[in-house]
Amino acid sequence: MMKQWRATILAIIFSAVFSGALNAHAAATGSTDFKETGKKLVKFHSALENVAARRKMTNRTFCDQTDAIERRILSDYGAIFVVAEAVLPPPVCVFKTASEVNQFQKTLKTAAEEISGAKIELQEAAMRSLLAAREEAWLENLDITPRAGAEAGRRSYEDTLRLWNSRFFPALKYWQTRGSLTVEDADAIFKLPMRQQIATVLEWEAQGMFFSSNFSKSILYSVAAPGTSQHLALLAFDVNEHDNERVREILARHGWFRTVRNDAPHFTFLGLPEEDLPAHGLQKISAFNGEFWIPNL
Repeated sequence: MMKQWRATILAIIFSAVFSGALNAHAAATGSTDFKETGKKLVKFHSALENVAARRKMTNRTFCDQTDAIERRILSDYGAIFVVAEAVLPPPVCVFKTASEVNQFQKTLKTAAEEISGAKIELQEAAMRSLLAAREEAWLENLDITPRAGAEAGRRSYEDTLRLWNSRFFPALKYWQTRGSLTVEDADAIFKLPMRQQIATVLEWEAQGMFFSSNFSKSILYSVAAPGTSQHLALLAFDVNEHDNERVREILARHGWFRTVRNDAPHFTFLGLPEEDLPAHGLQKISAFNGEFWIPNL
């Protein structure tokens, strides 16, 4: 009884001290209670500043807050910038050229494995965790397999451009047939430099002309803009079995989470315990096809 009593008292004291520390942290960062985990939900920009300091980078290095496109990319894909120390996030918000992507990818420690007939390449830590998740899934007669072959993992700048065009051109044709765009409009946006083309697409989407595959949501929830995909950092993996809740739980236990709103097959390796995600500025939201961890902006 005496040992139990002492343990209870110590637990109460620890709880009070820990609570006080969290309250002080909240005052400093503007964080709020996160009821699901009992931890504080930190503002994403505060979490990003902490990461930048640890990695000896500036917040501006990740994304230029004065640039509308980069602000949008940070909002939609920004979770990748608060990954665990075991992996490297992209050094920029938007890679401008294929050579920039190639140069970055050459700095990464990568691993390749054949999974369901497809050669998948990821950063080493991400691959180890994926393989561990697959082994755990097998014990329950489940599997975790790549969607769309090799491009479920590593992608090149050219891959992101090809995928962008697979949505961009059909959408141009669709909105012309609907009378929302003229032939001249379509010709003009096609000739724009890529940066301006992306900006114009986002402007049109703000008016209700969406460029996703079914023309019902933003193109960024369907494919990434060229140079912005998380696959370029070899920290993303598209999963066939994404609609299986148990598969999602297993992946989460190994540091893999869905971080792009409404992109159900897309998982990002954050390398963090789920209960720690609020402290890294990520909030959990629910959609018709499950849960997503997105920046708390």
